[in-house]
Amino acid sequence: MSELNPSHPQHCIAFLGSGCLARGPAQQVVATLLEKVAKADLPQVLIFDSEDSHLIELDLRLSPQQLLARFASAEVPPAIEAEEAEEAPKRRGRPKLGVVSKEVTLLPRHWEWLQTQPGGASVALRRLVEQARKAGAEQDRVRRRQASCYRFMQAMAGDRPNFEEATRTLYAREGALFEREIASWPQDIRSHAAELAAEVFGHGQG
Repeated sequence: MSELNPSHPQHCIAFLGSGCLARGPAQQVVATLLEKVAKADLPQVLIFDSEDSHLIELDLRLSPQQLLARFASAEVPPAIEAEEAEEAPKRRGRPKLGVVSKEVTLLPRHWEWLQTQPGGASVALRRLVEQARKAGAEQDRVRRRQASCYRFMQAMAGDRPNFEEATRTLYAREGALFEREIASWPQDIRSHAAELAAEVFGHGQG
């Protein structure tokens, strides 16, 4: 288990048994748990990071006030950031693009093709790199979402019917089959698993 870093606000979702108790900003979730859950039952509560589904551990040796302070948001309000940006001195002249010149080795036919592209070789290469970065970023997001969904399912439904089948359909990106496999699970578990998996199937064919 890992504990939330109070300098990096995160959203959480908390379960007791198969029921969802609270979800939202970390401090808000902790406040709800301290208010609604008996202290003896707190160790049974599972709190997940809403983004990556890692389990969050509450240090129950701390007082309620100390727990809330630990999960307090240290985020700078957007309005303040905007004001600071407006006050920053503006420089005249052409903005720097941060272009770095380095050697690139290609075959003659590659150079010939690049020279025929609009803007020349440099512009074409930058465009190709950006396209590859975007394609890779999408695949990375899907993989992270699959891992997050799997962590949650393993913790909350690892011993439930069709867990292995649901896992297979998650990684095969078969959305309709995934929904069928988790249909018998408790509603709150099923709903959150489907929410986590939505981005996986939104980029897939299932």
